[in-house]
Amino acid sequence: MARKYLAFDIETAKEVPGEDFDWHAHRPLGIACAAALPSDASAPLLWYGKKKEGTPAPKMSRQDARDVVDQLTGLVEEGYTLVTWNGLAFDLDVLAEESGARDVCRDLARNHVDLMFHVFCVKGFPVALDKAASALGIPGKPAGMSGYLAPQYWAAGRYQEVLDYVAQDVRTTLRIAELCDQRRSFRWVTRKGSVSSIDLPGGWLTVDQALRLPEPDTSWMNTSVPRQQLTRWLAG
Repeated sequence: MARKYLAFDIETAKEVPGEDFDWHAHRPLGIACAAALPSDASAPLLWYGKKKEGTPAPKMSRQDARDVVDQLTGLVEEGYTLVTWNGLAFDLDVLAEESGARDVCRDLARNHVDLMFHVFCVKGFPVALDKAASALGIPGKPAGMSGYLAPQYWAAGRYQEVLDYVAQDVRTTLRIAELCDQRRSFRWVTRKGSVSSIDLPGGWLTVDQALRLPEPDTSWMNTSVPRQQLTRWLAG
């Protein structure tokens, strides 16, 4: 029986210097907006804070973020499998901080499917969402937009562009999850421009399941990222 997925993604609110940064040094980042797309829906759920006059707020309040947690939890209880791209090390960590619901978010994180983390546990290195979308022949991120630019656009009042961006991210994440589940394999474009793949004999693994995989050989890398770097917030 095919899983009912619920793709999830956030865009942060704080503008930070440089595109390649250690975001932990700049936290709290705040959440500008978030999106979730169920397998059986045609349009994503969208969340963002609102001012009294109804226009988007600079960032979501703690209660706004807690409402997101509660709705995600409710949908998971209805039978959806939460799925993200790097949600373990980023989106759900930020959501835990912004909502104050750390224990609930840790439970969501351990039991959800982080597509990137599964690949990371098999190969020992991360893969970009766009590289997977390109190899699978599905639409990726909009041209000229990125997670780094999203806070700048939001602060400038370009709300719809950011909402369109986060909506596209969940569409892409959901499509990758479903397509690779059907094919029982995952493909991506490597840094050299070739296409590589891994088998998914049992489909996608949850974070807890992926953590049980044997550590891959990363001795060929100049630098490697330990799994603990991506999971450290789960320990409290």
